[in-house]
Amino acid sequence: MKTSRIAAATVVAGLAVLGVASPALAHVSVQPEGTAAKGGYAVVDFKVPNERDNASTTKLEVTFPTDHPLASAMPEPIDGWKIQVTKATLDKPIELHGKQISEAVSKITWTATGKGVEPGFFQKFPVSVGALPEDTDELVFKAVQTYSNKEVVRWIEVQEDGAEEPENPAPVLALSAASEDGHHGASADKASDDSHESEEKDDAEAAAATTAAGDSSDTTARVLGVVGIVVGAAGVGYGVLAGRRRTTTDA
Repeated sequence: MKTSRIAAATVVAGLAVLGVASPALAHVSVQPEGTAAKGGYAVVDFKVPNERDNASTTKLEVTFPTDHPLASAMPEPIDGWKIQVTKATLDKPIELHGKQISEAVSKITWTATGKGVEPGFFQKFPVSVGALPEDTDELVFKAVQTYSNKEVVRWIEVQEDGAEEPENPAPVLALSAASEDGHHGASADKASDDSHESEEKDDAEAAAATTAAGDSSDTTARVLGVVGIVVGAAGVGYGVLAGRRRTTTDA
């Protein structure tokens, strides 16, 4: 009897732990594909798990931050989903690539045209975003998840410093530090490598040309030297013959 009670208590405790942990494990989240560096561009995935066993997720609405607006947000097409991008006029224009931008994406809505995200599955919704702000360490995206049974779950609660994670936390994108080469490290390195290769090639060609010129000068000098010797020898021979002719004539 005592063993049965202990087993029952263990099961109840286990279920309680799972009940507390499930929101943290199964909420809507956002993660970059690679890194999301300040001042740069990134592809981020909104991950939506289905927490219900009797309904499918048929709609996702993601609201973009207004305190750090993103001028560019382009969702990737997904089979079985209709995508709507909503833009709003900014209170204060932002600059992008030297141009003033007066509107930015305020919300993206994905609506299932088929079964949606069925029980036991999750779905990623990729979006290319940028330019990412340089004056914050994170971006908060509030999301609303709708099920086929009309249930709506609002993932909109902002995590407070020092507080426990809320029951329905909003997706948060952490931003990494900007690279020292202006957010384009790979391109800059490649350009630098190409420049060094070009300089090395030019130096090699110049050295080859100098060597060729030196070889040509040496050959010319040698030829002129031989010609001089031949001409000198011919002059000496001519002088000897002329002297002999005068001697014979005088005799």
